[in-house]
Amino acid sequence: MTVMLLGLLIFLGAHSVRILADDWRSAQIQRMGELPWKAAYSVVSILGLALAIWGYGQTRLDPVWVWQPPLGLRHAVSLFMIPAFVLLVAAYVPRNHLKAKLGHPMILAVKLWAFAHLLANGRLSDIVLFGAFLLWAVADFRAARRRPRPEIAAPSAVGTVATVVIGLAAYLVFALYLHAWLIGVPVM
Repeated sequence: MTVMLLGLLIFLGAHSVRILADDWRSAQIQRMGELPWKAAYSVVSILGLALAIWGYGQTRLDPVWVWQPPLGLRHAVSLFMIPAFVLLVAAYVPRNHLKAKLGHPMILAVKLWAFAHLLANGRLSDIVLFGAFLLWAVADFRAARRRPRPEIAAPSAVGTVATVVIGLAAYLVFALYLHAWLIGVPVM
């Protein structure tokens, strides 16, 4: 669990700089330049994520069970993940109504993902991993809502429909094929 915790600290710490030290972040971007800042941020984030994933995998070898979730909650996770994928895609598809209305759809997607996975997983490592992401997403969403919203192009029906279609397709591909392959656990 130590490796997972270290990875979470590095990954979520890097992603919390804007929450905790936005002025310092801005000064570093000004000093280094935007591209070098993004490169350093990416390297640190990838390192943290890799450690968290590897450490989480190691916790499966000797799991500590806190509770045994009812099997039906796996269905709830599947339902929560549909809007989570659509919100994740909404962060990237231009001119969609979801991003225009919500402002920070990726953070909302992380909230849904973490909450859903907390429901259906009862190991200590699951609670720590998904709980950390949920707490981070709540704090990040609050901080993001306090910042001025950037200007975005007027939303269109085409952008919104594309967001939903791509999100649903991504969900299906991930649920039917990639989750078992990448995570080692089938969705159903």
